[in-house]
Amino acid sequence: MIVKPKIRGFICTTAHPEGCKAIVKEQIDYVKNAGKINGAKKVLVIGASMGYGLASRIAAAFGCGAATLGVIFDKQGSDSRTASAGWYNTAAFEEFAAADGLYAKTINGDAFSADVKNQVIDIIRKDLGKVDMIVYSLAAPRRTCSDGTVYSSVLKTTGGDFTNKTVDVKSGEISEVTITPATEQEIFATVKVMGGEDWKEWIGALSSAGVIEDGAVTVAYSYIGPEITHPIYKDGSIGRAKDHLAATAKEITKSIDGVTAYVSVNKALVTQSSSAIPVVPLYISILYKVMKEMGLHEGCIEQMQRLFAEKIYGGGVKTDENGLIRMDDLEMRADVQEKISKVWNSISSGNISECADLDGYRTDFNRLFGFDAAGVDYEADSDTAIGIPSIL
Repeated sequence: MIVKPKIRGFICTTAHPEGCKAIVKEQIDYVKNAGKINGAKKVLVIGASMGYGLASRIAAAFGCGAATLGVIFDKQGSDSRTASAGWYNTAAFEEFAAADGLYAKTINGDAFSADVKNQVIDIIRKDLGKVDMIVYSLAAPRRTCSDGTVYSSVLKTTGGDFTNKTVDVKSGEISEVTITPATEQEIFATVKVMGGEDWKEWIGALSSAGVIEDGAVTVAYSYIGPEITHPIYKDGSIGRAKDHLAATAKEITKSIDGVTAYVSVNKALVTQSSSAIPVVPLYISILYKVMKEMGLHEGCIEQMQRLFAEKIYGGGVKTDENGLIRMDDLEMRADVQEKISKVWNSISSGNISECADLDGYRTDFNRLFGFDAAGVDYEADSDTAIGIPSIL
């Protein structure tokens, strides 16, 4: 079939297999060109099919030369419908890994479930013995716990109403949006989904099974951002979850022998998650323009290559005074944020094309689903029923 983007809100319901493959190849080439990393050799990536999780897997495999086991939750395609982008990304990753003689296997299932945890443990025992790095990069909207209770996260404030500017990414129209506060139950549910409880369960299960190397590192991902976004992010329901994630890192390090846990605070980028948060797409569009003009812009793969090469395996883990790895160090530079603040105060629908990189935002959104990749013929028929080699 000929695959075209079908976008509804902040979701694209189609994905392009050749486009996804080309973009994965771009990321692999970047990591290879950046040089070898003396880092982890057996890596588990939980949430490995898109965004920071996929970039982490690529950095580990093609930077460190690591064997990687990925956990994804994606849909396979057929002759009449496309797979999810994460499925095509993973198929491409495994193909390129095999060509380079790198071990790569993937489990497709709900990472919150005990069944998937047990499958991972069995494969590690059989194939790898033990892992020396665990990347936790889940971005799920809901979680089903072992007792069957389903929790759903919300993107709300935790104080009063918050009103600020937002943008319709399709039209470029800027308007005001008001976000209402979450209830205590909604905050609790958001922490259940996006906090550190499942991360700790994963590390506990792996440790109890004896499949973690002594001295292993585990890292989860977070975001803080500037004051502009604090009410909806840092101080909102999602911020409560990220606070719990940071506290969990300390709990894991203290309570599970042989494992040190870190939270990496990453840069704001276009992801499926960030696209859904009011105010944030406008901030990212301005951020892109400022950082590109200053020569400071990084995407997921640049962030993760630098995380592995400089922040974790570059001569000791580098953290701030709170024990956080700051991959947002360039975004949060005073000169960058000063420029963004000036633009934020003056931006409107009439001057957005001069003040923000909305085209860059749209391109990055399309590329999440395999569109806008260089060298891909989007008028040609595509094989949408591609399989993932390690998933039978």
